[in-house]
Amino acid sequence: MKMFTVISYDIVDDQRRTSVMKVLKGYGVRVQYSVFEAILDAREFHDLSNQLRKIIDPGQDSIRCYRLDQVAAQRTVIYGIGLTTTDPTHYMV
Repeated sequence: MKMFTVISYDIVDDQRRTSVMKVLKGYGVRVQYSVFEAILDAREFHDLSNQLRKIIDPGQDSIRCYRLDQVAAQRTVIYGIGLTTTDPTHYMV
């Protein structure tokens, strides 16, 4: 089952930060400078997590992933510009 996933990061090193951003672009949509949204199944999330863990320095960097079920995702509130990320193969009803 695909889940709405919010990924935020705080990466100290510019090169690692760029690498993390490039990996995340392959999975989701950048919604703020250090925040991505994606709709991922368990396998995709596992693959993404493995890639990110190989890049970061856990003593200096932080990545947070929030996996939201359909009910929680529907409660997303956005103030200002922007839309909630959607996947044409996964609709929230």
